[in-house]
Amino acid sequence: MAGGINADTVAQEFLQHATEEQGHADLIAARIVQLNGEPDFSPDGLAMRSHAEYVEGGSLTEMIKEDLVAERIAIESYGEMIRYIGDKDITTGRMLETILAMEEEHANDLSSLLEDLNR
Repeated sequence: MAGGINADTVAQEFLQHATEEQGHADLIAARIVQLNGEPDFSPDGLAMRSHAEYVEGGSLTEMIKEDLVAERIAIESYGEMIRYIGDKDITTGRMLETILAMEEEHANDLSSLLEDLNR
C-alpha cells in the first residue's frame, strides 16, 4: 500500500517487524503450551484481546505513525505484564523482557523512519 521514493525502505522495515511479531506470538504460544494451556489464535479472539486497534494510514507517514502508536501500546502492555509477573515466573518474565526489548527497537526504528521522511 505504501508508495513514494521511501516506500521500499519502509516496506522492508514493516516486513521485518511483522516477521518478528509473528515470532513473538510463537514464543508466547509455546510458553502457554508449556504451562499446560491452549493458545487461542482465532481472529475474533485476537481482535477482542488486542490492546491496540488496527488503523489503516492513508499515506506512508500516517502508516508509520499508526504503527508507532501500536508499538508504544505494545511496550506499555509488555511492561505491565512483566510487572504483574514479577518474580513469580522467571522464565515467562525473561521471555517478555526479550520481546519488550524488540518492541522498543521497533519503536526506535519507526521514529527514525519518521525523522528521515521529514528531512
